[in-house]
Amino acid sequence: MESEQLFHRGYYRNSYNSITSASSDEELLDGTGVIMDFQTSEDDNLLDGDASIGTHYTMTNGGSINSSTHLLDLLDEPIPGVGTYDDFHTIDWVREKCKDRERHRRINSKKKESAWEMTKSLYDAWSGWLVVTLTGLASGALAGLIDIAADWMTDLKEGICLSALWFNHEQCCWGSNETTFEERDKCPQWKTWAELIIGQAEGPGSYIMNYIMYIFWALSFAFLAVSLVKVFAPYACGSGIPEIKTILSGFIIRGYLGKWTLMIKTITLVLAVASGLSLGKEGPLVHVACCCGNIFSYLFPKYSTNEAKKREVLSAASAAGVSVAFGAPIGGVLFSLEEVSYYFPLKTLWRSFFAALVAAFVLRSINPFGNSRLVLFYVEYHTPWYLFELFPFILLGVFGGLWGAFFIRANIAWCRRRKSTKFGKYPVLEVIIVAAITAVIAFPNPYTRLNTSELIKELFTDCGPLESSSLCDYRNDMNASKIVDIPDRPAGTGVYSAIWQLCLALIFKIIMTVFTFGIKVPSGLFIPSMAIGAIAGRIVGIAVEQLAYYHHDWFIFKEWCEVGADCITPGLYAMVGAAACLGGVTRMTVSLVVIVFELTGGLEYIVPLMAAVMTSKWVGDAFGREGIYEAHIRLNGYPFLDAKEEFTHTTLAADVMRPRRSDPPLAVLTQDNMTVEDIENLINETSFNGFPVIMSKESQRLVGFALRRDLTIAIESARKKQEGIVGSSRVCFAQHTPSLPAESPRPLKLRSILDMSPFTVTDHTPMEIVVDIFRKLGLRQCLVTHNGRLLGIITKKDILRHMAQTANQDPASIMFN
Repeated sequence: MESEQLFHRGYYRNSYNSITSASSDEELLDGTGVIMDFQTSEDDNLLDGDASIGTHYTMTNGGSINSSTHLLDLLDEPIPGVGTYDDFHTIDWVREKCKDRERHRRINSKKKESAWEMTKSLYDAWSGWLVVTLTGLASGALAGLIDIAADWMTDLKEGICLSALWFNHEQCCWGSNETTFEERDKCPQWKTWAELIIGQAEGPGSYIMNYIMYIFWALSFAFLAVSLVKVFAPYACGSGIPEIKTILSGFIIRGYLGKWTLMIKTITLVLAVASGLSLGKEGPLVHVACCCGNIFSYLFPKYSTNEAKKREVLSAASAAGVSVAFGAPIGGVLFSLEEVSYYFPLKTLWRSFFAALVAAFVLRSINPFGNSRLVLFYVEYHTPWYLFELFPFILLGVFGGLWGAFFIRANIAWCRRRKSTKFGKYPVLEVIIVAAITAVIAFPNPYTRLNTSELIKELFTDCGPLESSSLCDYRNDMNASKIVDIPDRPAGTGVYSAIWQLCLALIFKIIMTVFTFGIKVPSGLFIPSMAIGAIAGRIVGIAVEQLAYYHHDWFIFKEWCEVGADCITPGLYAMVGAAACLGGVTRMTVSLVVIVFELTGGLEYIVPLMAAVMTSKWVGDAFGREGIYEAHIRLNGYPFLDAKEEFTHTTLAADVMRPRRSDPPLAVLTQDNMTVEDIENLINETSFNGFPVIMSKESQRLVGFALRRDLTIAIESARKKQEGIVGSSRVCFAQHTPSLPAESPRPLKLRSILDMSPFTVTDHTPMEIVVDIFRKLGLRQCLVTHNGRLLGIITKKDILRHMAQTANQDPASIMFN
């Protein structure tokens, strides 16, 4: 009950002064000055908590009178705040769409009056394209800045460039004439910390000093990141995608997409990646792009005052975020459509495409990787894949599904333990401990010491004649005539040594990723999951390659693999494994395949990618249909109705509605028998966010629905602006005001804030239909009637509780806290 009161804290405890305080324009929901002249339904969780209070009324019976009464209709002029939403509430999609249609009609009706009105009409029509253009420009610029800064700070853990401090290791050695092909990363301009501090480049002393400095810088970056998040922007932690999915479904989290969150997330994302933690920057870049979209939407009234329209911008922004995270514009659009968006009309598809295009263009112009490409992982394989390889590809899909199921269960269990124990009260200590363990274990292994993106690049890369990696340490046949197409060869000692190191790296990454995702720094999951899959895939690829070399006469190899042919490409297996593991964790399918082939340029290998991703989804779904983002939404108790879930139970609306038979009667308003004082007492005594309006307590005939927030703002505004409005003033929701005695105080007419067409269902409506209606129309509540008489109410939280009960879960454990 306490968590429900927190979630629906509203304004019932204090006077009405707090209602009119304006929130910052950076915050997600600040549409003030909205005229509520439409007839649709409102609030999400209107009868949250017991209906045991607030059901007693002081009824005022009006006598017969002959004198006329002056009525006040409050909404002849706009009242700031009416039609807006409180923090941690859900928007009403139907009402917002009605509001937008009314705005559109008003602009169209005036555009022929003057040139100025025509200009305003054109500005309104083009504002959608302008806002997504600005969002794409900002997203691309910030992504380029983050990439460059993260690369430089990652290399700072190992040394520094004396000739130009702002160069990373690779850039430092670009202009050097003293590098050799075998040791292309060594040049006099680049100094390790051991060389600078103790003057030794080799030996045990040098190794220990570099080890110590590596741990020092990792802990420094991690501590600075978590401190900035804790002090300035608590919402900047984590991936951000679960919250963005919830926000796009209509939920309100003020400040989550604000200026402070954007600034701190950008800075701490660089620090977190540079610290060497098992996390990525790709997921948080979606959050960064959505912050840009939210901030720019306030420049355009079309979006700043309409929450449904604003979410169209955020859908386009999420596409731009994936576009710059992976260099995959088409994949970004599909990601927004498949994974995060709740409402995705056709024009949003076009604008998402354009935003992704602009963001990718800006990132390409910045060229953060120095390779004239959008991505770091671009590869070119010289051999096709063969039919018999589908079997190991499907095995990698099975591994990806098993990894995804394990990770989701283990990570959610750890996050739940963090929430329920004292350990969660010390986020800075947790980050320091995880960073210390990661740095201590990662340094000795060259594959875990590498930046995760560099590791994936090395695992994806095919072994050509110019590769010097130990993964390419094969025993060469000096008589081979081919140079470009190097035949399959027996593995050398370097390959076997690399496989053992990769096995240790795989175990390390699996364990550390479970404990890292969810700590209080920006942490993405895409890159760690891809790294785990790429390691497993490369190991499988080398095994299949050696099997084909030593047993080329087996029937599965005989038709495709001739002696001396380049038959197996281990890098391709790494790519397929990366896609499979990411698919197992997120349960993405179409968008993931497109992202991976855009990421690598491997258009020819779509079929292996599709087979592995689909297999990983099937295997993962066998253990639970939720992806990691849906699991975190459920863990945090956000009111999110997932369209992927099926409701198969045979309950009726009467079984779910409140009040139940054992509860007190429903808290309602009557259309013309209550005073201002009665309504204020009802608001103060209850935590409900809205009240049905009925003709009378005897008839129970439904008239409409009034929101707590709108009632509060309207009464406060009337008392400030109009004389004669007192506690005993009669409140009238009816079209015609009843006759009152001449000495009665001026009545208050509030029909204009009344929703005259609330969504209703009968008590015999199957809950399967009710749940479908809530999902597809974005409702926050519907009223339950029987022969036109009001029986009760069903809110989004009631549906979530009911779904939890039918799944044998504790309803209290999944609600927002």
